[in-house]
Amino acid sequence: MAKDPASTISLALQGGGAHGAFTWGVLDFLLEEGSLGFDGISATSSGGMNACALSQGWIDGERDGARAMLATLWESVAKQASLMRWAFASPAGAATERMLLGLTRYFTPQEMNPLGINPVKSIAAALFDFEAIRKKSPFKLFVAATRVRDGRLALFDNGNLTLDALLASTCLPQLFAAVEIDGEAYWDGGYAGNPVIEPLVYRCNAETIACVLVQPIERAQPPTSAREIGERITELSFSTTFIRELETLQTAQNMLAKNFPLTPIGQRLKKIDIQMIEPGESLDGYSAKTRITARLDFLRELRDLGRERAREWLEKRRS
Repeated sequence: MAKDPASTISLALQGGGAHGAFTWGVLDFLLEEGSLGFDGISATSSGGMNACALSQGWIDGERDGARAMLATLWESVAKQASLMRWAFASPAGAATERMLLGLTRYFTPQEMNPLGINPVKSIAAALFDFEAIRKKSPFKLFVAATRVRDGRLALFDNGNLTLDALLASTCLPQLFAAVEIDGEAYWDGGYAGNPVIEPLVYRCNAETIACVLVQPIERAQPPTSAREIGERITELSFSTTFIRELETLQTAQNMLAKNFPLTPIGQRLKKIDIQMIEPGESLDGYSAKTRITARLDFLRELRDLGRERAREWLEKRRS
């Protein structure tokens, strides 16, 4: 890994179901290009899957191993055809998926999925050696989950990252029962932080934090149809905490710019540079329902978009 601080970054990986294949592409390009090293990785939901694949693959074979593991992860996802079919063993078809999504309004996960089928569990268990990740990961890992009883953020790091922790981070309550860890119930980390910036600021060394988003922060036009409104509400529910965290950091940096005496923490905060790698309007044509679509051609399309956005970001960073 690179030792020069200027060539080392931390990563904040947003979750978003199958749209996490965009992040696959970003990571694939950065690994292939090879000029940047990674310090800390904060990740939520499908971002957590990408983070574990990156770490496991690096343990197995450094950059080439990480690229291979990311590809294996998303090819494993694609073999299931769709996340809804994973959960409910339903016939293929968009109409079936829409019907099942509607039913989640009226039935609990235990009623919809009494056998507790979770495709993420089988994939993660097959691909990731969590003991090795805890002991040998070259990156500081922070995987986010949401504690059900009070909505607080829970971060699982190199010391306590397990299969259950990853399942907690990916646990959409409409589809899967809460994941219990040490007597606490957890849901998808997106409700509490998607992604979380704080550990990369205070527990890592890299001054640049690259936030890999699977949905744009801003939308040029307000939603008008019922479907668009519903999808925008979903987006906001998974991005509000991230936006507030960015605003809090910016406020702190503005205060530090007024030449107050700086503590070591203040010096660290002043140097932090938050940058975004996002799909932009390229995903606007996709419905939120495509987050549960896992056809390999679609995932590769998102991967290629991620590679292109990473290339553009790196070129801009160098200019």
